Amino acid sequence: MASAAQRRIKSISYAKYGYMFILPFFLVYFFFQLWPLINTFKLSFYGNDAETSKYVGLDNYKIILQNTDYDEDIATNKKKSATVVTYTDSDGNKVECPLKDIPAEYKDQQIEIIKQNSKNIGFDEQHETFIQSLKNTLILWIGNFIPQILLSLSLAVWFTDAKLKIPGKGFFKVVMYMPNIITAASVAVLFMSLCQENEFGALRQIMHGLGVIDDVKTEKASAMYITGTWPPRFVVMFIQTWLWFGNTMIMLMSGIMGINPSLFEAASIDGASSGQVFRKITLPLLSPIMVYTLVTSMIGGLQMFDIPFMFHTGQYPNKHLRTVAVYIYENFKNRPSEDYMYGYSGAASVILFFITASLGCITFYLNRDQDAIAKKKQRKKLQKQAKMQSKQFGGLSI
Repeated sequence: MASAAQRRIKSISYAKYGYMFILPFFLVYFFFQLWPLINTFKLSFYGNDAETSKYVGLDNYKIILQNTDYDEDIATNKKKSATVVTYTDSDGNKVECPLKDIPAEYKDQQIEIIKQNSKNIGFDEQHETFIQSLKNTLILWIGNFIPQILLSLSLAVWFTDAKLKIPGKGFFKVVMYMPNIITAASVAVLFMSLCQENEFGALRQIMHGLGVIDDVKTEKASAMYITGTWPPRFVVMFIQTWLWFGNTMIMLMSGIMGINPSLFEAASIDGASSGQVFRKITLPLLSPIMVYTLVTSMIGGLQMFDIPFMFHTGQYPNKHLRTVAVYIYENFKNRPSEDYMYGYSGAASVILFFITASLGCITFYLNRDQDAIAKKKQRKKLQKQAKMQSKQFGGLSI
């Protein structure tokens, strides 16, 4: 029989100390992540440009997702403002008055003025700009993820192969991981200096030394030597691959080293080739860590900002490097103080959030463990049958 002291010790709950230890995480998450996320959703319904427009509600989403025409309903209900405009009356005279005070008989002119004002402040360009930014983001992410995963997987299998005695294996791991600890902005500046069109650009000097170009000097000192649509994209893809393949390689190596070595020994005894071991053992058992790598890479790729932004801005910006994150920054911050577009940036952020969440859910759904799902269904079926049998007694339910 337990003594009173033992019963008192058992009655003490230490759960509160655990909550105290994890409390700082929840506080930091609430103030620096959850609360900004809630405010971003609120911001996506804000108006844009208080003088000539007061778009609110879902209009921000409609404008950046589709070419919304400014019909009479939008014109008369959502575009009224105190902006002074000029219209022509029935006698041919030009009359100045606030936009909302134009007489009803001149409503056609009112709509035309609204369309013109919308074009002047750039609303007609928001849809095309956002769609182009979304395409650029997907192209840059897919273009760097495919070579990254192929290179990382090959190196991970190579470094973890027990049959291969690679000298200096630890040194190569450190060197390959080292680009990951360098800030992306520093790498972007480095590659910008390599690709400059002036005489200090290293790539231009190399091409001059090889005889590809005649003159190493040029007047366009601020321009990028690599211009056009795809060459700058390939540079950004290469930078992203070079930055992150070391981290992906380490993750895949940890997954391979977690596989039971007896499986590889059994395959070796049975005479399986290296390709068969990779296809039948390594790759199927590596699927959980592959899903993790895909999801984390997708989240980072869709939020790609620093390197495309460094190459996109400047005297010679390239619209083919404008990602969704760059689009959000341009509308939220990189505008004159009287021309902020908070609503567009918030709406684009929310759309990007739902795109990322949807792709993540699809990835997890497609990579489910089919055997575990089949066993779970079979277990539920047996439980249901047992329950039905327990309710039956001589053909009568009791």
